[in-house]
Amino acid sequence: MRRYGKHTDEDDIRSRPNRRGNRPRTHIRPKHEDAADGMVLTVDRGRLTCLVDGRTVMAMKARELGRKAAVVGDQVALVGDLSGEKDTLARIVRIGERTSVLRRTADDDDPYERVVVANADQLAIVTALADPEPRPRLIDRCLVAAYDAGLAPLLVMTKSDLAPPDKLLELYGALDIPYVVTSREELETGGAADRVRAHLGGRVTAFVGHSGVGKTTLVNALVPAERQRTTGHVNAVTGRGRHTTTSALALPLAGGDGWVVDTPGVRSFGLAHIDPSRVIHAFPDLEPGTEGCPRACSHDEPDCALDAWVAEGHADPARLYSLRRLLATRERTEGD
Repeated sequence: MRRYGKHTDEDDIRSRPNRRGNRPRTHIRPKHEDAADGMVLTVDRGRLTCLVDGRTVMAMKARELGRKAAVVGDQVALVGDLSGEKDTLARIVRIGERTSVLRRTADDDDPYERVVVANADQLAIVTALADPEPRPRLIDRCLVAAYDAGLAPLLVMTKSDLAPPDKLLELYGALDIPYVVTSREELETGGAADRVRAHLGGRVTAFVGHSGVGKTTLVNALVPAERQRTTGHVNAVTGRGRHTTTSALALPLAGGDGWVVDTPGVRSFGLAHIDPSRVIHAFPDLEPGTEGCPRACSHDEPDCALDAWVAEGHADPARLYSLRRLLATRERTEGD
């Protein structure tokens, strides 16, 4: 073992090379002032397809973003190869501030939140009136998630040639939700798309629904032909549809005035992440009546001030019933 005395100078000491390079580390991150703006269209196994200056670019998240993940609908900044050519890869170096985040959990006891889409401002809930049968509890859960995220809901009822919409319309009438009723023939001919499109202009609308309700068929009628997805069928034995959409995908409306986000068919919509106190914000006629509520009021207990508020004629009793039904959906299974 070599020892160094007091007369040893620095030339006598051999420095050990740094295996990762001799350049010292720094905590200063590059600003990427020349980064290009883009929008995330879809995410698949760590690869993100983004729209940059009218062309699609494949990208991955830069290491400096850490655990922060980009999702469909995010506005991002990218550097690297932005040509969009085959086998090229850019890097996402910044994620813009989000105006809204639609989340769900797999189940009510699942603590892990899944972001469905960012920066949407409308949620189109697609349900069949038959084949498969409508699931009001699933619709309720989607409504709660929409209200929590600050998204305006739109109810789209398909297959009206198999069953009338009256029962569902009565159930949600007090919520004053805009709706569209379509038949299978209208889905196939495009008539349904024309009426749905009237609600989509200038907006980013996420489409959710149970498998087999015609969601992707409807989305295909709304977007350019080259962007259309494949569709599935409903199993005659189980009444369930086949999942033809496996990841969320943002698509431009035909004509370019807005975006639709086709999401995978859902069989459950967990609400473990929802704060019930935020749902009341979607009921501006009831919200002032909560000023007299006890702290942490569930709005469905003996001391709730909303009962007196409605009894005094400030709001429709049907609205209070609807609020309580939506809040209670967090405590019930979708089959109840």
